[in-house]
Amino acid sequence: MARFDQFEEDKEQLIDKVVYINRVAKVVKGGKRFRFSALVVVGDGNGKVGHGLGKAKEVAISIRKGFDAAKKSMVDVPIIEGTIPHAITGAFGSSRVYVKPAPPGTGIIAGNAVRAVMEAAGYRNVVAKTLGSRNHNNVIRATLDALERLETKEFVEAKRGKPLGLSTEA
Repeated sequence: MARFDQFEEDKEQLIDKVVYINRVAKVVKGGKRFRFSALVVVGDGNGKVGHGLGKAKEVAISIRKGFDAAKKSMVDVPIIEGTIPHAITGAFGSSRVYVKPAPPGTGIIAGNAVRAVMEAAGYRNVVAKTLGSRNHNNVIRATLDALERLETKEFVEAKRGKPLGLSTEA
């Protein structure tokens, strides 16, 4: 029972979203055997987000496995005043996700899978469009690809070794 208590304890401080549950039937002599896979997104609401896929013979167990896998795959993403630093397109497989910053009060304008990632990460104002394949798993991975490649102003200044700004030279 200690394992379940630890799961509940971890769950309190993390935001988890079940994006998709797939049921697969295997036909055998006595009827059908069902298995489930759950696609889960987990974040702390403050710039850390991850995704996981759990598979099991029961829905609850597959969700728990997905939650554990998502916790292990968490990455840091930049949040600036509730939105992203700049527009970017992420890709995975044949899925493309275009994400751009939005002014305060806009909210999260995105599809189901992208919305789950953005809410779990802690973004409040973002506009996103899914292009190409709408496969839930690939859309989540494309969204995370875009978020991982975001660069803040401070990061670019450190990488270049000089401050950003308008040049006074003509």
